[in-house]
Amino acid sequence: MSTPQTLVQAALNRLSARLGSGLADVAAGLAVLAQDAPERFRQEWDLFREEVELEAQRLERSEADPAEDPEVHPVPADPQQQIDQLRAQVARVARCLEEQA
Repeated sequence: MSTPQTLVQAALNRLSARLGSGLADVAAGLAVLAQDAPERFRQEWDLFREEVELEAQRLERSEADPAEDPEVHPVPADPQQQIDQLRAQVARVARCLEEQA
């Protein structure tokens, strides 16, 4: 059986090896993120621009015809009408998402 001093030294050696490999993993992950950052930033910027353009179009439509803006519609008293309006909104959002993808 090993002496206590040898066990302590072995534990320290293993801890430093694990921490070293953990730091190496973190450094490798950061390197990958740094490599991907410009492309990721470009994608996010393009998506933001598209969202701004869609919002501008929506605002222009709502100024031209306020009844066309779904956010302006009063909530109908009939539950079925409310369900139909919600389904239409979901369909519009789904179309926008598909166009962006």
